[in-house]
Amino acid sequence: MTAPSRASGTSAATADSLAANDAADAELNRHRWLILLGLITAAIMEVLDTTIVNVALPQMAGNLGATFDEIGWVATAYILSNVIVLPMTAFFTARFGRRNYLTASIAIFAFASFMCGTSHTLTELVLWRVMQGAGGAALLSTAQATLRQVFPREQQGMVQALFILGIIVAPTIGPTLGGWITDNYNWNWIFFINIPIAAASTFLVTGFLHDPPWMTRRKTDIDWLGIGLLTVGLGTLQYVLEEGRRNDWFQDPLIVRLAIVAGVALAAMMWWELSRRNKHPVIEFQVLKNRELSASIFLFLALGFGLYGGVFIFPLFTQTILNFTPTETGLALLPGGIATAVAAVICGRLLNGAKPLVDGRILIVIGVGVFLVAMWQLGHLTTAAGEPDARAALIIRGFGLGLLFTPINNSAYGSLDPKTAQQASGLINLARQLGGSFGIAALSTYVDKHTQLHRVDLVSNIYAGNPALVERQRALTAGFIAHGYTPLQAAHAAMGAIDQMVIRQASMLSYNDAWMLIMMAFVIASPAIILLRKPKGSGAAAGAH
Repeated sequence: MTAPSRASGTSAATADSLAANDAADAELNRHRWLILLGLITAAIMEVLDTTIVNVALPQMAGNLGATFDEIGWVATAYILSNVIVLPMTAFFTARFGRRNYLTASIAIFAFASFMCGTSHTLTELVLWRVMQGAGGAALLSTAQATLRQVFPREQQGMVQALFILGIIVAPTIGPTLGGWITDNYNWNWIFFINIPIAAASTFLVTGFLHDPPWMTRRKTDIDWLGIGLLTVGLGTLQYVLEEGRRNDWFQDPLIVRLAIVAGVALAAMMWWELSRRNKHPVIEFQVLKNRELSASIFLFLALGFGLYGGVFIFPLFTQTILNFTPTETGLALLPGGIATAVAAVICGRLLNGAKPLVDGRILIVIGVGVFLVAMWQLGHLTTAAGEPDARAALIIRGFGLGLLFTPINNSAYGSLDPKTAQQASGLINLARQLGGSFGIAALSTYVDKHTQLHRVDLVSNIYAGNPALVERQRALTAGFIAHGYTPLQAAHAAMGAIDQMVIRQASMLSYNDAWMLIMMAFVIASPAIILLRKPKGSGAAAGAH
């Protein structure tokens, strides 16, 4: 073949490739909003399962004959497998194809949900929760990257806002929904409700999502060493975070050994993934060279800390200090979730279009400020606080969170090559999940330790001759005598009541400290905003050529 004919053949091949890409893009354009609906329902289903089980754990323990420590593995197993698979979602997408991997993940999640609901022993339930968590990883990471590839840049503000609604609101409404299902039916139904949601999501994804020609499957060598180190490192780290408090942290030899294993395995994994000898790394850490992405991941660690940490300590606070029922606790959280939704939609509108109305960094700064105000209010509640006081602070907190997630997402993805969006999405969601795990571990230990410290401090004021103590003791004693107690019995009962007041007040002060710790975490993370640059203007769909 002559040179001109070879050139002609190459041009024809290029033209055919471009035509195929154009046809694929046109197909996605017609159905992209249906794809969005399918991916949002899958994401809500996945995130909901991280919190919906919490209020049902006591009923599960009773039905399955498990202790409170043992039943905790129902929540731990899910998060454990989810954290391990999240950073590998880019590898699985490249290996099996985007549509195939998403469809398989939804199917695995639905099947595991059904098996969880039909489990008769704790062992069965924990094993199926492991499978459920592994299937759920793609429902966040791959789904979010897909939206980045399907929708054009000028629509990303609203699209990401709508998707993030599920990620933020679902953990908030999870306890409310879980409490209602547990009170009116039984714990099995918190898993069965996933089945129709998964069916609708599968129909939309398989019917309308197609992989474009440029998204070819990679049949490369599998990085078994990287997968092994990642599994051991993240698995042991998550175990330490979940079980450390229960086992008094580093007073337990097993926690010490696992912490060392986690550190060594993760360090070795980082070295191997960045090594030139590794031709096909399971995680492309090179994507972290992008300044906006690295800064956004740091901010997402703080967001995970505040979001999941807050959802964890608030029910403990309201039920032990304010004497809320589980349903009342869930209802108190609900308006905050609605405020988050409103703020996220506002952000989507402001950031949508070829020329956004507001610089996303301004929204992030405002969001941090609003969130800090909420933490300050929660950190200064008293034992006399009621549901309206807590609800008002949670609404402000929810609005602040809604102002943060969408613009940080836009900054993270705005300057990335669309073909690296999947890897970035895995790392972003891993950061959010790990931030939540660190938050729950740190805050639970912090509350325990500070309750002891505050109790010691308060007890130091209980001494003979203290006018306030004498007055309180006299009033309580008179009250008990009025109810038929003898003077001696009334005196003992009065001292017991004073001791309970001290414990309650010490707990109240420790929860105040916990909210202030979350506030400090945001203050420490805030300088990362400086590293963010204004996202680029309009562009083609992320998936285009």
